[in-house]
Amino acid sequence: MDSLRVVIILVILPGVWSGDWRVTLESQCALKGTSVVIQCSYDYPFGHIVTSTSWSKVKLHLGSPRLFALSQFSAPSGHFKYLGNKRGDCDLKINDVQIADTGSYYFSFVTTLNRWRSQTHSYLSVKELTTVVQPSTVTEGDDVRLTCVSGCPNPTTIVWFKDGQPVSGSVFQARIEDAGRYYCAVQGQETARSASVALNVQYAPKKVTLTVSSPGDVVKGDTVTFRCSSDANPPVTERGYSLYKDGQFISSGQKHSISDVQPGHSGRYYCQAWNNITWRGNALFNSAEVHLDVQYPPMNVSVSVAPQQVLEGSSVNLTCSSDANPPADSYAWYKTAVSGSMLQMGSGQMLFLPSMEASHNGLYLCLARNSVGENNSTEVLLVMAEKLQTSPSIAVLVGIGVALCVTLMIVLLLFWKKQRTNAGEKTEDPSDEPSDSVYANILMSPSSAPQRNSHPHASTSYEDEILYATVNIKPKNTSRAAQDSWSKAGENSDSVIYASVVTSR
Repeated sequence: MDSLRVVIILVILPGVWSGDWRVTLESQCALKGTSVVIQCSYDYPFGHIVTSTSWSKVKLHLGSPRLFALSQFSAPSGHFKYLGNKRGDCDLKINDVQIADTGSYYFSFVTTLNRWRSQTHSYLSVKELTTVVQPSTVTEGDDVRLTCVSGCPNPTTIVWFKDGQPVSGSVFQARIEDAGRYYCAVQGQETARSASVALNVQYAPKKVTLTVSSPGDVVKGDTVTFRCSSDANPPVTERGYSLYKDGQFISSGQKHSISDVQPGHSGRYYCQAWNNITWRGNALFNSAEVHLDVQYPPMNVSVSVAPQQVLEGSSVNLTCSSDANPPADSYAWYKTAVSGSMLQMGSGQMLFLPSMEASHNGLYLCLARNSVGENNSTEVLLVMAEKLQTSPSIAVLVGIGVALCVTLMIVLLLFWKKQRTNAGEKTEDPSDEPSDSVYANILMSPSSAPQRNSHPHASTSYEDEILYATVNIKPKNTSRAAQDSWSKAGENSDSVIYASVVTSR
């Protein structure tokens, strides 16, 4: 009965083994930030009862390695946790493993009869995850590969994060929104993560914008500043911007100012951006057009009068025109009085005088206005022309004069032809010539006469150049006695008139 009681007691008492002194350890590799369990088992001879267990780690002290209990290490509470017991299990768990946890670990236990420390150690290697982005700088649309490198051989499931947000896939085509910082982590232990690596996605200018400094209406003389902006990577440099007006290059740079804007500056402007990155074959990107509309008061105000010659009692229109932006919306007409003061004659773009009078004579001007300002024309002199008395017009007089001249010329021509005919008849029969004939000798000029022999002995007689013309002169209405006296006189040679006309050579 006593022997049976002893056997039962031996069975229920813990730590009673029948083996040798032994501690079995395994080295471990852990990722920084994860939790790791150092596998450990121990054994001891029969009759011993384990009273305490402990773990220690080698640490350099004064240049020599020494064992220190884990309780002597400055670690957060719960960093080291014993998972074993006093019956052969001595596992040690280390939470949130750090680089400082790297080293050699030893296990020790104390029995009722002896104490024992492991003859070997467990070496803990602490590694970090490393993220590799290939390539780290890409152009929009290029392929990107993410790789997570771990120094520990034990397989783990890796997950990816971008800027703290989970992403799926480790191979993709880069988009603008894919730019950011990437890191990998162990699934389920996301605190075990790699250092983040930036992915730089370069892209051509987008959202190219041209703004004008003046938010409201631009008036002549104002200062206007154009500013270009864009979204690009790398950013567009100062020299990467160009300003154009109506398709013509104006200047380069992000900003362009006009200190004294004029109507000629009106037009359609746009900005062009370039950063040496192409997209779908294009390297230059334009903004939307901005219309610059420079407003100005009326300019070049002028007055036209119709008709040009204003007769008494007739109507006349005076029209005012100007160049303005916005167009002139108000017109006023003024006339300079004798005293020099200005009298307002009316309003509207046209001044109508239904019946011209002498009182309307004077200097007129037009005043044009718009929302920007006003300006007046130069003075125009309006003078009434008096009506002409009833008389033949100049054209009629000229026509009559021309007709008379033509008639006279015809009469003279006919008279001349008749005289030529009579002269020819008299030349054929000189004996028949009446005594009242007039002989005209006409010597032709050298220019119209045939060329003579230039020999010095040639005859200088001009007989062959004489032309004879006979003119019959009839006496006026006289008495019969007078006519007879005239006939008798004609028989006398003294009554013949010879006319010789010689032109100089």
